[in-house]
Amino acid sequence: MTITSMHTVLPSRFAVNAAERRVEKPPPQTYSVSDVPFKGYQPPQPDGFAQSQAHPDTSAIVIDNGSHLVKAGWSFDKAPRFVLPPVMSRYRDRKLARQCQFIGYDAYIDATTRGQLKGAFDPGSSVVSNWDVMEGILDYVFLKMGVQGSGEGVDRPIVMTEPIANLGYPRKMMNEIFFECYNAPSVGYGIDSLFSYRYNKGTDGLIVSSSHTSTHVIPVLDSKPILSNCSRLNWGGLNNAEYLAKLLKLKYPTFPTRLSDHQVEDLVHKHCYVSQDFDSELGKYLDWTGLEARDHVIQFPFTEHVVPEKSEEELARIAERKKESGRRLQEQAAKMRLEKLVKKEQELEYWKHIQEQLASETKKEQRRILEAEDIKDEVHLERMIRDLEKSIKRSRNRDLGIEEEEQQPEEMSFPLLDTPDEELDEAGIKEKRHQRLMKSNVDARARAKAEKEREKARREEEERLDREKRENDFDNWIAERRANRQGILQRIKDRDRMKADLGNRKSLASQQRMKTLANLASDGPKKRRRGGDDDDFGANDDDWGVYRTVAKDEQSDDEEEEDLGGILNNLETELLQYDPDFTENHTLAAQSDWTKSLVHAFLRGPWPFDPESQREAHQLHLNVERIRVPEVVFKPSIAGVDQSGLVEIAADIINHRFSEPNDRSRLLKDVFLTGGNTLFSSFDDRFRNELRGFIPVDADLRVRRAGDPIFDAWKGAAEWSSSGDFGKSAISREEYLEKGSEYIKEHELGNVSW
Repeated sequence: MTITSMHTVLPSRFAVNAAERRVEKPPPQTYSVSDVPFKGYQPPQPDGFAQSQAHPDTSAIVIDNGSHLVKAGWSFDKAPRFVLPPVMSRYRDRKLARQCQFIGYDAYIDATTRGQLKGAFDPGSSVVSNWDVMEGILDYVFLKMGVQGSGEGVDRPIVMTEPIANLGYPRKMMNEIFFECYNAPSVGYGIDSLFSYRYNKGTDGLIVSSSHTSTHVIPVLDSKPILSNCSRLNWGGLNNAEYLAKLLKLKYPTFPTRLSDHQVEDLVHKHCYVSQDFDSELGKYLDWTGLEARDHVIQFPFTEHVVPEKSEEELARIAERKKESGRRLQEQAAKMRLEKLVKKEQELEYWKHIQEQLASETKKEQRRILEAEDIKDEVHLERMIRDLEKSIKRSRNRDLGIEEEEQQPEEMSFPLLDTPDEELDEAGIKEKRHQRLMKSNVDARARAKAEKEREKARREEEERLDREKRENDFDNWIAERRANRQGILQRIKDRDRMKADLGNRKSLASQQRMKTLANLASDGPKKRRRGGDDDDFGANDDDWGVYRTVAKDEQSDDEEEEDLGGILNNLETELLQYDPDFTENHTLAAQSDWTKSLVHAFLRGPWPFDPESQREAHQLHLNVERIRVPEVVFKPSIAGVDQSGLVEIAADIINHRFSEPNDRSRLLKDVFLTGGNTLFSSFDDRFRNELRGFIPVDADLRVRRAGDPIFDAWKGAAEWSSSGDFGKSAISREEYLEKGSEYIKEHELGNVSW
């Protein structure tokens, strides 16, 4: 599934009543994640070895050596006694001054042991590569089973499973461990899926074994596998877990908790299932109808920030305190306004007294009084008195709640501008300068007013032309509006992306900013040989543009800032009014609404999301992943695997590798599914339905699943070890010493020498 937009509008099938979509309640059910797989102390079981002493030659140790789980027990047991993952943790405890070693589930006892985990198998395969770990697992198994042979030997035959087409070197190393380290009397190897098929009474059929690391399709005729015609798909349960982990990391890149491998595997096993019609179900999976049932909410542990709630009495007291504080502030503000008004009235009375005094004095005395008061001339004094009177009037009207009427500006005259300076005294020259400045202000205001009028006329003319174009050429007018809207949306996305990139040190914007700073540093002040700085930064006006580049980007000048939201709203308003194909659901506001967002349904299901809630921040929503992960085995291309799907592989084996119709019929009558990766719900139904399309209509197709896809391989190996075939197929110690560690005996349940 490809998400192309962060605000994708849901298709028409999502257009249900908005009141029904706005589910304000939390999810009705959440699923917890599994804890670390520590099983506790597992005591040894020596009773099995004591029971085997009655028949030491026919009682064998059976080990299903799986890359996910190792199952071990006695051949006479109905189920394996010990099941453990093939991992080991080893470290040196400084307090105890000794080497500590933990095997299987014991390696998950604490964080220290989990940090030192090592697996026995090559990552992503069923081939043993770490023989130190493998030997530790065998030691653990033999100790727990209470094996007490003579000396250091186990004194019991060993049966071990191995993957199909196992390499010669791993078998050679396994033989050396069994015969050299444990002095085993004999060892027999067999393929796990063939053991499972034999245990389920199969003789002729097609085995589909989907295990932890891979999937194999093996044809069997007359109880003998045709290994030359088998095929392998490089996908198994491990790949499912890794694929789900990648999908969740892409879906929730800022998830606060780390998902462990065991937790992801548990999510796959508990919540995923095989879809009968993947394409159809995927297209409808995020439909609002029924999404509550399909969307599984996984709740991880969290610590909620608890805000103590106040009682009604406390809230009432807080509200009363706020009101009292507001009243005090209003009283203080009124008192300060009154004090300012009194001060202004006193100043007005003082300057009026000065003005009356000047009227009865000589010019020389007037000049002395004005200079003492730091006033230029009588005109300046008159202007001060006039301004104070206006200010006092405005203050009184504001206190009384009287709205002032807008006064028309007085017609100003500037008689001294036409008078030559020779005819004016010093005071006249000063007044002429003042009038010239006043006239410049008046002219500037007049030019601004005229510019506004011209701009208004221009807008009116544009509106008239736009109205005429809408009436005369409606289609082009609509197309132009839509194109402008898409351009504005793209600019908004670019702006938001740029803002987000500014906080990322690795983004292109941050790298460009750092490059600019580095260039400034390299071109900074340079010392001359004889002293002094050679720094002329700022002499050119273009130098100051670097601050805009460093702070934001090259296009971030204040003069270029536009109200993109306002422009977009105007465009959408016009489209809603005149475009019949443009509805409320197409607006940016509707697309940003979580009740109409496909991405919100994908990330949060049919519930609102509170980013401040720790509970919701620690939730994963599994919806399309529930069918997408198991689908890979049928369509490997969706996970980037360049192989055919499981059904195509099985059909190719049946239709192209067996020419006899009788052989094809025998294979189709018993298609056997085994392995832990076939435990998905409806796996067998999906396989049967799709395989039916590759075979004749009248063909008899029967698909069945193993009674226990996980443990039937061990049970089949235990059953085989108790039969007479085991003695003929096992390698004895004498044969090992005579023919070497690479010697292998071929039988109907094992590999062949290639």
